Amino acid sequence: MTWSFTDSAAAFRAAAAEHLAADAARNTAVLTLMDKAGRLGWWAEADGRVTGVLAEAPPGVPSLGVMTEEAARALTFPPGEEPTEVRGETAAVEAYAEATGRPWATTARMRLFRLGELTPPDPAPAGRERVATEADVPLVAAWTREFAVAIGDEPAEDYTGFVTERISEGRLWLWEAPDGRPVSMAAVSRTIEGQARVHLVYTPPAERGRGYAAGATEAVSRAAREAGVAQVLLFTDLANPTSNALYQRLGYRPVTDHLGVTFTR
Repeated sequence: MTWSFTDSAAAFRAAAAEHLAADAARNTAVLTLMDKAGRLGWWAEADGRVTGVLAEAPPGVPSLGVMTEEAARALTFPPGEEPTEVRGETAAVEAYAEATGRPWATTARMRLFRLGELTPPDPAPAGRERVATEADVPLVAAWTREFAVAIGDEPAEDYTGFVTERISEGRLWLWEAPDGRPVSMAAVSRTIEGQARVHLVYTPPAERGRGYAAGATEAVSRAAREAGVAQVLLFTDLANPTSNALYQRLGYRPVTDHLGVTFTR
């Protein structure tokens, strides 16, 4: 039983394809990170079966996919390359963090949801949905920076490329108020192994409380379903009861809880 590592997404897929596909929803973070990860890993049992995976991106921040607690406890990194943060399902992250012997603190508690029967918001918010266009890039880039700050991430200098990719592929939707102003946004990831994840759900503070986020989320979720995505997913912050309640009203159902931790030395 051992961990193997590579920086090749192709080699990782070849080794762990069956495990990744067996529960694509719970492996969503690894699946969406693997093509840009600097380190990919898989845990193989004595009989060769893969029962654990991870993807490290950005450097020093591995995301743990589905894995046994045994695999999590056995996970080690080269000296000088130990993680500064770890994210993943709660049991695996706790097992890994405790096994390191390093002091750590919880930074986030998240819940993964999967869409069941999509239920439009009732009452419907005023306005309408639309797909974002190239002309929306400056606004969406600014909102993305605000979103990063709001969730406690270190914002990037420029999100132009990040949002342009999503807009050019038709994966970012806006909600417009009746006067035509964009007032909320939501995006969806590329589809991998039949799963795609809704993200970047954001409404500027001055526009909140009017149901715009529900409209944008329902629009992008419906678009994903109509495109044939088998599993439409999203993460919520357990500290935010408003968003957790909203997504459940739209038809999202809990899958598993996730934990983010930071090592303090």
